Amino acid sequence: MAFIQDIFSIFNKRNIPFIESFQESEGVYTFRFEKSDDVTWKAGQHGLFTITHQKIKGHTRPFTIASAPEEDVIQITMKISDDPSEFKKAMLSLKKGDTIKMAGPVGSFYLKEDSPTMLIAGGIGITPFRSIIQQIEVEGNNNKQIQLIYLDSSKSFVFQDELDQFAKETSVKVTYIHERDHLNKELDKCICSYSNDGHFFVAGPKSMVETTTTYLQKQKVPKRHIKKDVMFGY
Repeated sequence: MAFIQDIFSIFNKRNIPFIESFQESEGVYTFRFEKSDDVTWKAGQHGLFTITHQKIKGHTRPFTIASAPEEDVIQITMKISDDPSEFKKAMLSLKKGDTIKMAGPVGSFYLKEDSPTMLIAGGIGITPFRSIIQQIEVEGNNNKQIQLIYLDSSKSFVFQDELDQFAKETSVKVTYIHERDHLNKELDKCICSYSNDGHFFVAGPKSMVETTTTYLQKQKVPKRHIKKDVMFGY
C-alpha cells in the first residue's frame, strides 16, 4: 500500500519558492523554502527536488525533508564539497524568489508505533531525525521511549543545539559518539533493554547503514523491526 501511495505522490509536483540558505557547519548547508497550506508529509519522509532556475544534467535529487510537518518551511540540509555537483552548485546559486520543484513526499521512514525506538544517525543521516524529534516536541508527546544515537567521526554534529534543546523538552535521549565501537556498545545496551519490542531506524551513508543493519541482525533483532534510509551521493 505504501508503495502505491508513493507512486501517486511522485506525480504530486509543486513549485516551492526559495527563502534562504546558510551554512550549518563545514561542508553542510541548509536551504529553506516556502510551505503552502496544502503541503504536508510524515516526519522522516523525503521529497524529490528538481532544479528549474537553471538547465543542468541530473536536475532531480531525493532529499529528506528536515523540517517537521508542523513547521512553516520546507527545509533540506545537505553536504556540499569543495567540488560540488551541478545540482549542488545550482542550489548554492539560488536567490530569494527563485523556485525549485518538489515531488512527493515519499517513503515509509517514519514512526508508526509507540514501541521503544532507537534512532541511529550517521553524519548527514541526522536530517530525518531532526524532523521526527521536532514533530514529537510539537505534538507534546512525552510518552514515547526514544533514544537518538548520533555518530559523526568529524564531531561536527549538525543541529546539535536544536537536538540538545529537544532533549530538554521531550522524552528523547540524545547521545553523541564519534567512534564505531561506541555505537555497537550503545546498540547492545538498547537491545538488552528493549528485548524483542524495540524498533531501530538507521540513516546515513550506505556503508554505515549496511554495517549497522548487519550488526543488529546478528544480535537477533528481527528484520521487521529495522528501517533504513540510505543517504546516497556523499
